[in-house]
Amino acid sequence: MSALAPGIRPSRRPRTRGMFLTLAAWVAGVLFALPVLWMVLTSFHSEQDAATNPPSPAAALTLSGYREFFGGSGGSSPWPPLLNSLTASVASTLLVLLLAVPAAYALSIKPVRKWSDVLFFFLTTKMLPAVAGLLPVYLIAQQVHMLDNIWLLVIMYTSMNLPIAVWMMRSFLAEVPVAMLEAAAIDGAGLPTVLTRIVAPVAMPGIAATALISFIFSWNELLFARVLTGVVAGTSPVFLTSFVTSQGLFLAKVCAAATVVSLPVLAAGFAAQDKLVQGLSLGAVK
Repeated sequence: MSALAPGIRPSRRPRTRGMFLTLAAWVAGVLFALPVLWMVLTSFHSEQDAATNPPSPAAALTLSGYREFFGGSGGSSPWPPLLNSLTASVASTLLVLLLAVPAAYALSIKPVRKWSDVLFFFLTTKMLPAVAGLLPVYLIAQQVHMLDNIWLLVIMYTSMNLPIAVWMMRSFLAEVPVAMLEAAAIDGAGLPTVLTRIVAPVAMPGIAATALISFIFSWNELLFARVLTGVVAGTSPVFLTSFVTSQGLFLAKVCAAATVVSLPVLAAGFAAQDKLVQGLSLGAVK
């Protein structure tokens, strides 16, 4: 490109627009993070200070809410629900990946007949409100004696997250170079070898992003866990609802419990942050 003529200054409009967008992004980020920060701050207050209206951010800090939470005040320990949530989320995420990667491979790299109809079918399964299928699922679980069973939640979470995972993985696998697959086919590699040694390493950022989203959806699910579980298989979101009693809402203790329950998701997000960004960029629509 030729240099600008003497006396002609470059326009500052793109720079001003970039600064405005950056400022708007920071404001949006602060607005999204503010309720979470307020929850964490309230968890370190006493019940009296947390219940004041308006609440005082400068109130004295205490760990009483966390001590009551981990001490199992009211006769209920938080560890079984946390372990149930971890079991259901991890197991369902692994099953989702085991099923979604081959399905996405068949719909992108080696497309099956009428693959668009298959993708549309996956999409239509998310159009039905979850509450509409709650009663049939409850009756079936009751007939097969799987109520209050953690493996029922594993099956439910796998079926709920699988359509989204297939859609995501298809966009990720579509970016895998075809030349690598052709070279593997010439060398006589079978489908398991192609998936584990060629497709998986290349699409690892997308797999990590899909796994993280499936884990978050499973960890946060409340409706089916509230209806289909009881004492044995109750998850951490169900455990949080137990803090709303006839005596009222114990705000400080609820915030402490919600902070602890949110930590695994936040830790997983920070640990997979790089892979998540790479995965979402890899599957971006051009």
